[in-house]
Amino acid sequence: MKNSLALKLDQLARRLEEVNARLSAEDATSDMEEYRRLSREHAEITPVVERYREYKAAQADAEAAREMLADPEMRAFAQSELEAAERRMEALHLELQKLLLPKDPNDARNIFLEIRAGTGGEESALFAADLLRMYTRYAERRRWQVELISESPSDLGGYREVIVRIVGEGAYSRLKFESGGHRVQRVPATEAQGRIHTSACTVAVLPEADEIGDVELNPADLRIDTFRASGAGGQHVNRTDSAVRITHLPTGIVVECQEDRSQHKNKARAMAVLAARIKDMQLREKQAKEAATRKSLIGSGDRSERIRTYNFPQGRVTDHRINLTLYKIGAIMDGDLDELIDALAAEYQAEQLAAMGEEMAA
Repeated sequence: MKNSLALKLDQLARRLEEVNARLSAEDATSDMEEYRRLSREHAEITPVVERYREYKAAQADAEAAREMLADPEMRAFAQSELEAAERRMEALHLELQKLLLPKDPNDARNIFLEIRAGTGGEESALFAADLLRMYTRYAERRRWQVELISESPSDLGGYREVIVRIVGEGAYSRLKFESGGHRVQRVPATEAQGRIHTSACTVAVLPEADEIGDVELNPADLRIDTFRASGAGGQHVNRTDSAVRITHLPTGIVVECQEDRSQHKNKARAMAVLAARIKDMQLREKQAKEAATRKSLIGSGDRSERIRTYNFPQGRVTDHRINLTLYKIGAIMDGDLDELIDALAAEYQAEQLAAMGEEMAA
């Protein structure tokens, strides 16, 4: 183990002792915000320090085995113990490197999921509805909540655009690699000749901003318009201007919300989506700068990139970033995404480990 890594781990071990002392103090809960922060830090550091202690124990076992090698009667036993200790050290060293990889500060956040129909007309809008169902089913499997923020339905029951908020622990960490172009190849419901068509949708996954606090929004930069929401007629006809459209003048970002009958609720939701879009824009600018120095296949933030193809006649889904093809399109469209997501996360982690190795070698 390199000295720089050992020093970092020693610092974390000392820090854990400090955090334990502060959490067990009599007045620990006098400041609940600080108590929660320390509890989160304790939960993050503890697994690292525990693995480091196991590594040091294996290191001590290896040293003891080396000393026994000098004894002819104990040599075979000592050699076996030494090899076992070195295997444990190697496995723990890799695990420690993974635990020390920089955490994405957005991983624990809720998200706004935006799906937009692209090329393919009505079939693209129908596929947008299929993608929404896929992500909704995935959220249900993980016991996350899904809230409809905004929708623009198509004539045949699809969506030209739909935005939902997904609330759940680690929503962004699991779905952040879904941003990009999703292509579908199938015989559309609108096709009379039985020909296979290719259509596409764009998915954007935005981490929710902290009560607008993450993003500075100057009221002078906002134009807020109200209008009458569209929807069912009869007794449900909207007689007030409850729908809200907010335009962020410096960036040209426009957000509409008309799902609630309360103008105040629609405005609050629209402001939350606007903050998330601005935060996401800043995040993608940062990722683009990083990608310029280190080519990353995953997590580049490029929305124009075609990331996945859903081929219904062949029953396969292919993720082009990692060349993974799974022949279980029915299960995937029903929300069984874990195998895809785990493979993407593993590839991204491997890229991070390679980058960490280059930095240590430099």
